[in-house]
Amino acid sequence: MSFLFRAARSVAAVLFLLTAGPALAHDGHDHDAAAPTPISSLAPRAEAASEAHELVAIARDGVLTIYLDRFATNEPVDGAAIEIETPAGPQKAEAKPGEPYRLDAPWAGKPGAYDLIFTVTKDSDVDVLPTRLVIPDVPAGKAGPASWFSTSAIAGEVGYHFNHDGPALFFAILAGLAAGVGVMALIRRRRRAAMALLAVGAVFLFNSPSRSHDGHDHAAPAAPAQSVRDLAQRLPDGGVFVPKSTQRILALRTVMTESGAHPRAIELPGRIIPDPNASGFVQASVGGRLSAPAGGFPRLGTPVKKGDVLAYVDPPMQAIDVSDMRQRQGELDQQISIVERRLARYETLAPSGAIARSQLEDTRSELQGLKDRRGSLDRARREPEALMAPVDGVIAEGTPVAGQIAQSNAVIFHIIDPTRLWVEARSFDALVGVRSATANVGTDRIVTLAYQGSGFADRNQSIPVQFAIQGDHSGLRAGQFVTVLATTNEEKVGLAVPRASLVRNANGQEVVYEHVAAERFEQRPVRVEPLDGDRVFIATGLAGGKRLVVQGAELLDQVR
Repeated sequence: MSFLFRAARSVAAVLFLLTAGPALAHDGHDHDAAAPTPISSLAPRAEAASEAHELVAIARDGVLTIYLDRFATNEPVDGAAIEIETPAGPQKAEAKPGEPYRLDAPWAGKPGAYDLIFTVTKDSDVDVLPTRLVIPDVPAGKAGPASWFSTSAIAGEVGYHFNHDGPALFFAILAGLAAGVGVMALIRRRRRAAMALLAVGAVFLFNSPSRSHDGHDHAAPAAPAQSVRDLAQRLPDGGVFVPKSTQRILALRTVMTESGAHPRAIELPGRIIPDPNASGFVQASVGGRLSAPAGGFPRLGTPVKKGDVLAYVDPPMQAIDVSDMRQRQGELDQQISIVERRLARYETLAPSGAIARSQLEDTRSELQGLKDRRGSLDRARREPEALMAPVDGVIAEGTPVAGQIAQSNAVIFHIIDPTRLWVEARSFDALVGVRSATANVGTDRIVTLAYQGSGFADRNQSIPVQFAIQGDHSGLRAGQFVTVLATTNEEKVGLAVPRASLVRNANGQEVVYEHVAAERFEQRPVRVEPLDGDRVFIATGLAGGKRLVVQGAELLDQVR
């Protein structure tokens, strides 16, 4: 029994040593926990810049690709002649419309540092740009095979099989235990021969090709060659790397910031109103029932002329009014009858001179007046009130319906001239010395305004300020809300940049992008104030003499 106990203890000790230790790692067998190899890298490149141009040269597959841009605006320069001093002597780059310049450079396939001088000629202007191109030496290293006696390798291998092979390993352990018992029996008789046999078996076991399995080839084959690709990416320090090829796809453009004196602007809320001198209301002077003219009621947007009849109002007649009118008509009829008889007598007496000629004429005039009064009473009962357009324009408001009862002074139609519109803004401070003004209608459209005046009476604790819209009025409508930027005579010194250069970062803060290098951009948090319809004033966060991205900033902000 002591013999069996010693055999089991020996086998258990061996298994413990094989399965213990930090080499139990599997799923890739990253025993040294090395840093992951990058999946891409940048091609060797060199850059140079002057006051006029910015140049980036990229070496790839024995070809030198050259990107030439304007330094201030980042606009590609086409049609330039580029001569390069290379290790192979002076050479000229080839150019195709819409593509970068290219130069065959077999020498760029060898590692080393190469001093290059680019001479750029464009429209009789010559610019010399020196730079250095470094081609790194990247050896194709291979990892050697693991030593067969490596404790970590052995333990890792056994640990992997223990965790992945499951039941098969359990039966293998039982078989090993039985074999151990047999081996111990042999050891008692032929110890040296058994130990030699055990050592040979161990060498065969741990160096056998069967130890390699899926994803665990410990021969460590040669690492694959890295793919060379230029990708736009956000750097750990917050900067953004954008290759020149991507910059041209995104159409990134920059300007040089300059400090200067700019008039102060005030941002005001407002809305569009019709010109008071080119608009009018159509109202009923008396209450009554509406009726349509010939052709029907004009609908919204219908052009009308001054004096056009737009509707009729039939005033209702009360019973007492009808009684009064009938009584008045009877009185007038009686007076007309009396005057007619008197006129007949005067006409017979007038030829003989019994009455004066003037008396006859007065009687005739009196009779005509009574008939006119009688006729007006008849028309008052029959003719409705005609509602006419007071100005030329279009119908902006009003949807009358036949038979509708209109109250006295009710607005039936609102007529405006769409080519004469104003803007009424609200200011909490008195505007003094308004130099100019613009309005943003909310669709990135800016319209020019002319200051008309401001009120002296508060309206909802604000001062109404009115402006006339200049230029094109198409697409504008009365009642539309706008944002007014009124420029005053007060000036402040600083930077003025286009509104398109502003973006918001993940924190909601307004930032701009500075072009710090040929292919590098950095965020600059800024605080801005309104200046006019197209520009904003940078109060803090950016100095003069910097290249600022003014086109494509939103696309640049999406790079991750």
